[in-house]
Amino acid sequence: MIANLFNTYAKVNRSRLLSTASAASGTTRTIATDDIKLLEELLKQAKSRASGIKDISITSEQTEAEKSAPKFIIGTYNAISSEGLSRFPKKTYDVKPLAGSKLEPQAILLRSYKLKNEEVPASVRAIGRCGAGTNNIPVAKMTERGIPVFNAPGANANAVKELVICSLLLCSRGIIEGIDHTKKIFKEDGNDFAKVNKRVEAEKKAFVGYELMGKTLGVIGLGNIGASVASTAVSMGMKVIGYDPQLSVEAAWKLPGTEMERVLKIDALLQESDYISLNVPYMPATHHLIGKEALKIMKPTANVINFARGELVDGAAMRSAYDKGERIGRYISDFPDEHLHDHPKVTIMPHLGASTEEAESNSAIMAANQIKLFIETGAIINSVNFPRTDISAPPPEGIRVCIVNRNVPGVLGLVTSTFGTMGFNIVGQVNTSVKDIAYTVLDLGEVPPPQRLNELQDKLASLDGVISSRVLEPKKLEPGYFKVNSKQ
Repeated sequence: MIANLFNTYAKVNRSRLLSTASAASGTTRTIATDDIKLLEELLKQAKSRASGIKDISITSEQTEAEKSAPKFIIGTYNAISSEGLSRFPKKTYDVKPLAGSKLEPQAILLRSYKLKNEEVPASVRAIGRCGAGTNNIPVAKMTERGIPVFNAPGANANAVKELVICSLLLCSRGIIEGIDHTKKIFKEDGNDFAKVNKRVEAEKKAFVGYELMGKTLGVIGLGNIGASVASTAVSMGMKVIGYDPQLSVEAAWKLPGTEMERVLKIDALLQESDYISLNVPYMPATHHLIGKEALKIMKPTANVINFARGELVDGAAMRSAYDKGERIGRYISDFPDEHLHDHPKVTIMPHLGASTEEAESNSAIMAANQIKLFIETGAIINSVNFPRTDISAPPPEGIRVCIVNRNVPGVLGLVTSTFGTMGFNIVGQVNTSVKDIAYTVLDLGEVPPPQRLNELQDKLASLDGVISSRVLEPKKLEPGYFKVNSKQ
């Protein structure tokens, strides 16, 4: 390449050099000096180009090596926000849809897809729900298999809160009925706008409502959504009563303090409330929370707003109360109900609570970040079935072994003894537990040979009570070593 550059230079400048041969000697020396400078610059550029080609070649080789390295597979159900999926670097992760595939992913991300136990391959180490509720995931089965299920509490809280506040207004101002009536007027007298205008003014009194200020809102469930609803209602001048027997310290900090009355018995809330907002998860204890007995305690005019789960309300009991004239308050739900969908006092929405771009993005980002953190460090944040485990990154020159085991006496001793008998020095240890599950994280200051790691995991898998183990090596972030105890 350098030779070609010199040849080009020579051809271009030959005539100029010949034309100056008869010139004065001083002029000739000046031209020669200029030519030398030009040649030096050309040589410098040529060397730079050659170096660049060499660098590109190295980069290409590195890229090919990266492409051939094993990657973590993140399987998805539903359409997950691209902002969430972008949290998984392409160098280390492959994100692929699972429906109809035979993939063996290391983790699953989903929204509302009803996941079955048999759809979860043995390779799966974590499941992330892009939302708060996890009743579409067989959590109990995943716990038995040692698989943490993560959710995204609070990521969609603002979206749901806004619809709850909207529903308070829909209950109190005859908005939907007024809109429907206006459409009817236009249909009947649309060709005569003066008549339409006159009828609208004359007939609007049928939709006179009442203001929210000074009314009492009962909030059942004071988590992220409930606390947000309570705070906004207080700012609107409402009296707020809250009930949550499982209130955590973290959630308590989000409440509007002394501006909200908290009761210890749900009956007190039901008796006093003009509006009731349901914000609790669905579980056996909350099945038909608003049922026959609760409806008897409530004011006949009380309005119920349900953006939590349809099963919280006994639709048949509420329909019976409407039909008997025992109830005249409105019911607004984000879930279909076979008993109530056609009643004039009931408004059913198509599960719109968290259906905003912001909520879907926030939920996907939170779930993805938690899955990524778990895969890369073993840390557990916002799992519904595993203990919270706050840990830093694995030792840079060593490895981390994460072990899932039954929460029974003696297992931790067996685990650490296994490390000791194999001559492994433990430089860091964390053990956490919740209910029937324990999670143990052990750090080693060096990286044993692959054969020794396989031997270690075989021994761990033979221990009674150990469900699974996996090895994290910071310098080699790959799916690596993962072993399930087949006897469990």
